[in-house]
This record gives sequence, structure tokens and C-alpha cells, in this order.
Amino acid sequence: MPKMKTHRGTAKRFRVTGSGKIMRSKQGRNHILEKKSQKRKRNFRHETEVSAADKKVVERNLGLR
Repeated sequence: MPKMKTHRGTAKRFRVTGSGKIMRSKQGRNHILEKKSQKRKRNFRHETEVSAADKKVVERNLGLR
């Protein structure tokens, strides 16, 4: 059986913590920033955990399953 390959697009967008959580960055911080408040833009900096519904697909693409 051949090696499993990591989906490179997924690898650039997600990271796995030491405890096994899959983290993603928040959407909405790339353009059209003038109308967004400073508080809202500041909150885009923090990462969030991937939802349970998406976790299985992301793990497969990262080669964890």
C-alpha cells in the first residue's frame, strides 16, 4: 500500500496542538477592513478549534486518520 499524502492546502490552514486539538484561524481578516471595528479585527488574531462536524475530514487530509 502506498504512503498517505498530506493535503498541502489543508496543512497550510490548520495546525495540531500537543494535546491533539486541530486549530484554525478565523475568517474575515484579509480585505475590506476599513468598515470593521478595531475590536473585531483584534479578535481575528486568535485561533479557534475546528468544529466536530469538520474534524474528521481535516484529520484525514492531514494524514492523522
